[in-house]
Amino acid sequence: MIRVLLADDQTLVRAAFAMLVGSDPDMEVVGQAANGLEAVALARSERADLVVMDIRMPELDGIEATRRIAADEDLAGVKVLVLTTYDTDEHVVEALRAGASGFLVKDTRPADLLAAIKTVAAGEALLSPGPTARMIARVLSAPSAPP
Repeated sequence: MIRVLLADDQTLVRAAFAMLVGSDPDMEVVGQAANGLEAVALARSERADLVVMDIRMPELDGIEATRRIAADEDLAGVKVLVLTTYDTDEHVVEALRAGASGFLVKDTRPADLLAAIKTVAAGEALLSPGPTARMIARVLSAPSAPP
């Protein structure tokens, strides 16, 4: 059973995600946070396996909340999957540097979100197709380094 914590400042969005995650027999929602401070506290108190983390939230944004979760030895093993409407390259890089294991945009299909949760919870990394394609294009357009 994957213990999932949902962090998003929009109540309706959290409720929809909770219904979706709760529909999967391999997952359970163990908490819902309206801001990054609550996400960090609930990750600790509820012993979540994975946090689905929005970026833009009040009090503490999702990037800093991810950084705090990743840096906390008591939360070793807690994975963060960033789920946001802001898929800029800067947000992707910031999220990964902060310790996120995955990055999805909110226009992801419901089945793909459930699959992403399972992938990240299993210890794999995952990026949305859009940001992945942009990063590949950027790498391929850079001059080759001499051998």
